[in-house]
Amino acid sequence: MSRRSDAAVVRRLLLAARYEVLPTARIEEVVTTSLPVGRTVTVTASPAKGLEATVDLSIRLAEHGYDVVPHLAARMVSSRAELAEITARLKAAGIGKIFVPAGDAERPGEFPGALELLEALVDLGDPFGHVGVAGYPEDHPTIIHDRLVQAMWDKRHHATEIVSNLTFDPAALTDWVRRVRARGVTTPILVGLPGPVERAKLLTMATKIGVGESTRFLAKNTGMFARIAAPGGFSPERFLTRAAPDLDGPEAVVSGLHLFTFNQVVETEAWRRDLLTRLGGDPQ
Repeated sequence: MSRRSDAAVVRRLLLAARYEVLPTARIEEVVTTSLPVGRTVTVTASPAKGLEATVDLSIRLAEHGYDVVPHLAARMVSSRAELAEITARLKAAGIGKIFVPAGDAERPGEFPGALELLEALVDLGDPFGHVGVAGYPEDHPTIIHDRLVQAMWDKRHHATEIVSNLTFDPAALTDWVRRVRARGVTTPILVGLPGPVERAKLLTMATKIGVGESTRFLAKNTGMFARIAAPGGFSPERFLTRAAPDLDGPEAVVSGLHLFTFNQVVETEAWRRDLLTRLGGDPQ
């Protein structure tokens, strides 16, 4: 593809970006002072803080007028009764989107994985119109590759979108997109992308808060992280530019970006708008 068409792909993805935040004490204020009402904000589920922190922040952000996507980590939901209670609270707040990862928990409840929780939601009448599931461009630290591929296939009837997990390798991402499509999975993909956050803070926040698979990925790839943290290491702009030729077209079905902000929302949004300006047009 030409440089101009690559830029058009990057711009399209930037305009369809959503922001992942961690449920900390100050993040509500950060979001409301940094992002226009109506933007899509996803709220992670942390074993350290429990699902209540996720649900509570999601409801408050929805009240502010944001399009909120709470993470319902399957292993953190103790029972079908708790799932029904959480679902009722989210629906009452006007929240119609969720993201369902397997998640982390020292003592998992009734749901050993995302598929089981997704099936339980069917029994509740499919209360959410939009359901995201996780995809893994690089090997998961605790799940063998064949099981990841099978899990993606098994969840295809429940999901309306797939969110790729944290990766710093554009080739790994684009190869994974091709493999997902070759498997016959046509669900739209959101590309998980770290924003221009300070690398040291990214690792510190991930470890402190406990953000599931991303934490384990970073912890188990310290050599790669050291290279990323070095001057001239990871650049989200360079990542998107290199991946762009393989993220366009009807065969890829890549619909936008899922920005891992690690609560550096101000910096992430400033980077997004600056890049949009440099690509030409209105930095919406």
